Amino acid sequence: MKIRFPFAIGAAVGYVLGTKAGRERYEQIMRASRRVTENPNVQEAAGVLRTKGGEVAGVAKEKAGTIAGTAREKMPSQLGDKVPGLGKSDTVTPPKEYQDPRQETGHIH
Repeated sequence: MKIRFPFAIGAAVGYVLGTKAGRERYEQIMRASRRVTENPNVQEAAGVLRTKGGEVAGVAKEKAGTIAGTAREKMPSQLGDKVPGLGKSDTVTPPKEYQDPRQETGHIH
């Protein structure tokens, strides 16, 4: 009992001091991050990176389409007949009762 009480007091004091220091450090980090993100040079660099990222994604999409087309041409005809959607003449047609949700139905949801 003699050992537990001082330990509990020490833990409580440490907790209070730690939370105060922790909050102050958190606020300091948040102020610094706001200054960085509001910097015009950083915003300009982020815009350039977004543009480059879009260009890279477009090139990757084109290459993936080319690779998929080549793979489909090289695919054995038996495999294309057995796997739905892989055959060269396969077209996907929805069931007659299917209504495309992108088409306007005339009423508001």
